[in-house]
Amino acid sequence: MMLEKIALTGRVLGVLLYAPPESKECQPLLASLADAQWLTEWPYEGAQEAAALIAEGLAGNQPETLAEAYQRLFVGPYALPAPPWGSVYLDRESVLFGDSTLRLRQWLRVNGIEAQRQQNEPEDHIGTLLMMAAWLAEEHQQTMISALLAQHLLPWAPRYLELLQQHAGHPFYKGVAQLAQITLAGWAADCPAPVASLELYY
Repeated sequence: MMLEKIALTGRVLGVLLYAPPESKECQPLLASLADAQWLTEWPYEGAQEAAALIAEGLAGNQPETLAEAYQRLFVGPYALPAPPWGSVYLDRESVLFGDSTLRLRQWLRVNGIEAQRQQNEPEDHIGTLLMMAAWLAEEHQQTMISALLAQHLLPWAPRYLELLQQHAGHPFYKGVAQLAQITLAGWAADCPAPVASLELYY
C-alpha cells in the first residue's frame, strides 16, 4: 500500500515542483487539478485547504501568471526564496553540488540508478527525488525507497516546503507546498527506516 501511495503522489508532486507549468509533462496535471474531484483519490487526509489554494491559483485571476511564479521560485534570475536542492540545506556552505549531493550520487551509483535531469543539474532537486521515489515504488523497490527517503529526501524536504509555502506568493504553489507537506508527512510515517536527523544550514 505504501508503494502505491508513493507511486501516485510522488509523480504528481515531482512534476509540479520540477516542470514549468506550460510543459507537456505539467499540462495534463494542471487540467486534472482544476477539478477538485482529484482530492477524493489523494491517499493522505487533510488536503482540503491545499486543494482550495491550487484551484484558486489555476483560476488565473492573479497579479502574477503561473509561468511567472514558476520562474521566480525555481529559475531566477534573482536569488530563489526557497532553493529546491538538498545540498543548500544540508551543506554547511549552503552550496549546490555539496557533500550531500555527492553522497546521493554515490548511493545512486551503488544502486545502479540514473537520475533523469537537465544537463549538469544537481541530482538532489526536490522534483527529481520525488519522481525517483515514484519510479522506485513502481518497481517495488521497498528497501531502496526507504533509504532514499530516510537519508536523502526527508531530512531536508520539510524545511524546503516550509520556505516555499512562506514565499510562494501565488496560491497555486502555496497549495502545492501544503499538499507536499501533508504527503511527505505520510511518507515519513509509513517509512520503515528512521529518518536521519541531519543539521540544516538554511
